[in-house]
Amino acid sequence: MKDTHEIRLTVNGREHELAVEARRTLADMLRHDLGYTGTHLGCEHGICGACTVILDDLPVRACLVFGVQADGAQVRTVEGLADGDQLSDLQQAFSDHHALQCGFCTPGFLMLAEAYLAEAEQDDPISEEQARELVAANLCRCTGYQGIVGAVRATARARQARQKPAGA
Repeated sequence: MKDTHEIRLTVNGREHELAVEARRTLADMLRHDLGYTGTHLGCEHGICGACTVILDDLPVRACLVFGVQADGAQVRTVEGLADGDQLSDLQQAFSDHHALQCGFCTPGFLMLAEAYLAEAEQDDPISEEQARELVAANLCRCTGYQGIVGAVRATARARQARQKPAGA
């Protein structure tokens, strides 16, 4: 007998209702039940960060959250960053700064950085040290992190510039 629960959640602005087993992770539910395959599974122990999504405005490791815990929640995955074929500013910065190679870890870095940048004070630019501390939470075996740090800082600067009134 399976212990299933009816849940409702919103993913990237789209509402979903589904029956989910109590033991199924949010990552598996997103990938296999809802088709959001941008959420990657690496270690399945919460260490690598490849499965990072934004759950009610906070970055979480989707491999450590049960799907039933997302009942009534707002979830944002990497598929929700772009506007159709138009990359988000953060995605474009990753491309411009060569912040990816194999790309496996990239969705997790993007979601971690997006959550941080959405919360960050817009008046103070993110320092290199702060950016390095942020990205140290996720693992990448290819890039050496410098491009990722550059992309996060460039996006933060661009967003700050857009927030400032003309002539300020």
